Amino acid sequence: MNDKVLLKMGVIGAVIAAICCATPLLVIILGTAGLSAWLLWLDYTVFAALILFSGLIVFALMKLRNAGE
Repeated sequence: MNDKVLLKMGVIGAVIAAICCATPLLVIILGTAGLSAWLLWLDYTVFAALILFSGLIVFALMKLRNAGE
């Protein structure tokens, strides 16, 4: 996989995960859809995704730096 594609994928995933963390709209939607039981584990899932995509960004940046040397 291309290093720049890997970096873009990490940034997009991290932004999406960060938006989900800060958006109370997701809580309202799940509550009205009858899926409020999922709200208990929602923070753990979103934070795990944010950490995963942040790690992907760091990995891609390290690969880009090493490719330039």
